[in-house]
Amino acid sequence: MINPSGVSLGAKAARLLARLGRAEIRPGLTEQELTGIEARFGFAFADDHRAFLAAGLPTGGAWPDWRHGNAAQLRSWLDRPVEDVVFAVAEADFWHPSWGTRPARQTDAVAGARAHLASVPQLVPVYSHRYLPAGQATFAHPVLSIRGADIIPYGYDLIDYVHQEFGGPQGRADEERHVVAATAAFWSDFLSWSNREG
Repeated sequence: MINPSGVSLGAKAARLLARLGRAEIRPGLTEQELTGIEARFGFAFADDHRAFLAAGLPTGGAWPDWRHGNAAQLRSWLDRPVEDVVFAVAEADFWHPSWGTRPARQTDAVAGARAHLASVPQLVPVYSHRYLPAGQATFAHPVLSIRGADIIPYGYDLIDYVHQEFGGPQGRADEERHVVAATAAFWSDFLSWSNREG
């Protein structure tokens, strides 16, 4: 069941983006389009992300084109966070503690990481390399910025993210931003490791 608070949050974020005039907004995705995307790619949008895209579909530049985009490109975008973790395993010695002992050979470590990563929560692109966790009946997750082994929160929710990316700060002090943590399992640990590694 979709949470009304999540719908409200996503709709407010969409109105803010439209008001800022920093993206071309096309008619929002219909329920049929949204469920088709979810079936095609095997995930469910978080309630706020779903409402955001239903209120108006941002297009152009680094926005994923959920309506007319190339399926292979969208799949690559969806796979990128996991591929970035695999890169961190191969090149930066990342290894999640719950995975047990890291294999000595790099090829075995990469294969093991891929096997473990098959069960982590799906991240869904919002814009460029900014992501929200998937999951119906969830909302108000921090937006995560993931580039390679570098992961940071880029807004404590979708509204704050739109302010940060497109309209300037919402009035939160910079030091408060450091306490924002990922809410999705595994990704919060990867965020902690990335921050420790610098």
